[in-house]
Amino acid sequence: MTQHTEQRPLRRDAQRNIGALLDAAKQVFGTSGVDAPAKEIADLAGVGVGTLYRHFPKRSDLVKAVFQAEVDATADAAPALAAAHEPVVALEKWLHRYTEFLATKRGLASALHSGDPTFDALPAYFMGRLGPAVGSLLDAAAAAGAIRAVASPKDLLYAVSKLSVTMNDEEPDHGRRMLDLLVDGLQHRA
Repeated sequence: MTQHTEQRPLRRDAQRNIGALLDAAKQVFGTSGVDAPAKEIADLAGVGVGTLYRHFPKRSDLVKAVFQAEVDATADAAPALAAAHEPVVALEKWLHRYTEFLATKRGLASALHSGDPTFDALPAYFMGRLGPAVGSLLDAAAAAGAIRAVASPKDLLYAVSKLSVTMNDEEPDHGRRMLDLLVDGLQHRA
């Protein structure tokens, strides 16, 4: 006899609760860190703590879900930007979106590097989703003759992550300026 393992789709209210919890956790993790009280996240999401634990039994489950949701949102922005803008503009706008993701990731960094096996697959997930997203934008900009094809998707993701590190609180736009400088350097000049 075979066991039926297919899960039922989530009800709309459950989907809404998960979305609210992920949004709240992202915000709370960014301001208070990943060890913030569960009640703070649940209150911000407008749900009870029991609802939080029903969907995310362990803190690491919530951290992983927030990280993956942010990776997905960042990757999913690439096709929309490509459809709405010239290739180099789409690339630049996506890279700025990526720096917003990196700011969120910093709030998760201590947990992601904790050695918890829940997070072992996240680097591959990160590169598997974001590499093709930025790669498609790089290819389109290079094909249009707007940039030099000198960087791989991995190189560009790594470079932007290093450049977008805020030097201190006195220069909150440091990362944006560094990214603008990088994009300017990729573009062809007559």
